[in-house]
Amino acid sequence: MNWGMFEGLLNGVNKYSTAFGRIWLSLVFIFRLLVYVVAAERVWSDDDKDFDCNTRQPGCTNVCYDHFFPVSHIRLWALQLILVTCPSLLVIMHVAYREAKEQRRRAAGGDNYRCTYPNPGKKRGGLWWTYLLSLIFKAGVDMVFLYVFYRFYRNYTLPRLVKCELPPCPNVVDCFIARPTEKTIFTLFMVVTTCVCVMLSLVEAAYLIGKR
Repeated sequence: MNWGMFEGLLNGVNKYSTAFGRIWLSLVFIFRLLVYVVAAERVWSDDDKDFDCNTRQPGCTNVCYDHFFPVSHIRLWALQLILVTCPSLLVIMHVAYREAKEQRRRAAGGDNYRCTYPNPGKKRGGLWWTYLLSLIFKAGVDMVFLYVFYRFYRNYTLPRLVKCELPPCPNVVDCFIARPTEKTIFTLFMVVTTCVCVMLSLVEAAYLIGKR
């Protein structure tokens, strides 16, 4: 990862965000992205190879694992983080578009040039709508993923023992998940931070509407 470019993007997002937006960005970067990169990937690195079932029937373990883990936590979190951070980049792109447009008008107008955007980063007009829609989209994405996790993983918790009777299993077999308590703790941590981010996005949207 190019950390210099990433730092530049963060500075750009901070520059055009409100105070609530800066808190949201810090929360996403410190408590979600860094936790995901540093710890979460290691916790789930053994979820498939250490999923043990008390049978030697070929294919039974794979079928049971696919049933109880239709999508990996790690892959869902990666997709969630990508989708939830993209709207902030759209705001930066909108400001960059305003600045480029202003430069073209300045070059074409010469002495008769009239400034349209004295402050391209000021949230008014189209940029206000872009910023507001980005907040709604971020909150919506987080809420959708909260529902997906709730449906897939039984109230965000992982049991120590699961019973499976899917073909080609010969009968009801017992399967054991690797480190279920640790994985449940990380899942609940990510769920709580996601809820806080949703609340911040909605509060910021209300603040933006109220200020206007």
